Amino acid sequence: MVNITSKTYTLRKAIASAIVKVSKQETILAIQNKTVPKGDVFEMAKAAGLLGVKKTPDLLPDCHPLPIEFTSVRYAINNLEIQIEVEVHTIYKTGVEVEAMHGASVVALTMYDMLKPIDKGIEISSIKLVEKRGGKSDFKEKFINRKDLRAAVIVCSDTISAGQKEDLAGKAIIEKLKMSGVEIGMYEIIPDEKEIIQKKLNEVYSQKFNLIIYTGGTGLSVRDITPESIIPLLDRRVPGIEEAIRNYGQDRTPYAMLSRSVAGVKGDMLVLALPGSTNGARESMDAIFPQVLHIFGVLKGNRHD
Repeated sequence: MVNITSKTYTLRKAIASAIVKVSKQETILAIQNKTVPKGDVFEMAKAAGLLGVKKTPDLLPDCHPLPIEFTSVRYAINNLEIQIEVEVHTIYKTGVEVEAMHGASVVALTMYDMLKPIDKGIEISSIKLVEKRGGKSDFKEKFINRKDLRAAVIVCSDTISAGQKEDLAGKAIIEKLKMSGVEIGMYEIIPDEKEIIQKKLNEVYSQKFNLIIYTGGTGLSVRDITPESIIPLLDRRVPGIEEAIRNYGQDRTPYAMLSRSVAGVKGDMLVLALPGSTNGARESMDAIFPQVLHIFGVLKGNRHD
């Protein structure tokens, strides 16, 4: 199965449809009047559809088991066609479009099975996905041209700046930013020293960057001073971003509780301080990107030009 461990829980919805076409009006009347020999077609097919949605991962090998939190089966009759619509909701890390289509298929097959004794000309057609919502793609800011966003990535490390170690965390951050459509305007490696960290923040701010991301110096060692260096320069902390990073990390490692990641704003610039480990930096970016880009629409709306 596809690895979804890096994804986050979001509300996801899908609607699928199918069409069952009968060959005569008498079949439609039998359904409506509940005189079909095998029983109430709509209710039986609905029950089968609910089971079909739940059993999807049992039958399709690559589907992830997931919690089904809502399923609706709806019908509409149009001449000799019975239009089926199945809607499925979950709060999980992957979508439910296959579950919805499988449910619609099972509803249609159940109707076929129940109606075949009285109608030999039944057809099933147009099983398709009608709508899919949820996941990170739905939380990309629609009214912000993300190509206008420019970021600086600053690696705070004495050993890396001295050439004793290769930077991997900064490169992981850059990779995620590029996937989110953000331009990388600066990438530098500096010692984890207060004056240098603060000078770099002010320099990036003066050059009208939208985003600066520090990586490194957020541990508990007395030498890890990045948070203490940048917090005094912030206009405001954004604790929700910090909480999202830590919560995401805690689901993956018990040591995330020790993280001192910082998020805040200086003017219209978002400032982030992330862990210096490669996994810590990558997971922090997975936790908040691209949805954190919504903040630039908020900051733009708060400006008083």
